[in-house]
Amino acid sequence: MDEIVGLFPTPVMVARGVAPPELVSALIDQFTESATGPNVRTALLAHTPVADPRSHENFTAVLRCVGPRLRAYGKTLLGEELGWAIKEIWINRMETGGAQKMHNHANSFISGVLYLTETHPSAATVFHRHVGATGFVMENQNRRCEVNPFNSPIFSMPPVAPGDMVLFPSYMMHEVPPNQGPPRLTAAFNALPERLDSWGYVLNFR
Repeated sequence: MDEIVGLFPTPVMVARGVAPPELVSALIDQFTESATGPNVRTALLAHTPVADPRSHENFTAVLRCVGPRLRAYGKTLLGEELGWAIKEIWINRMETGGAQKMHNHANSFISGVLYLTETHPSAATVFHRHVGATGFVMENQNRRCEVNPFNSPIFSMPPVAPGDMVLFPSYMMHEVPPNQGPPRLTAAFNALPERLDSWGYVLNFR
């Protein structure tokens, strides 16, 4: 029997109900108290300062909620159950009409987004398979095509509710298209494993 093998797939974890409602509300209030200036590209996107998760009790609570999923996802990504540390966390608010340009997260292995408000479908997080290749690109995209995980150039997050989360490899390019709905709040973070061991060649992170 013929078989299609999903060779070298990229894992993305969508976790439902990670943060309880009271923590979601506390993070929204925290943004109001500590938000700084607008994003460098648009005044319709603002952030709190990037912080150590131990710097605020709300961030410490996020770490407790996220920790078990982070370890499980990390095992899928690296093949071994390791200790993981969130090295930085911040809160974002995107106004109606705001957007986040395509980017990735340097100097980390796992990145995450914790959704704090209802997200309008127009402002779903979008991941890109390949961007900026230097070779010629041949594509077959038309109305007759059946899009599947093997040929789609993008992945758009399914509908999410406050308290839901997505974890993904930090190298993945992602963006948020223009928000056509009400203000969108999220908490974002980056994480590192305790170590990497390649047959005795060990890198320790702290």
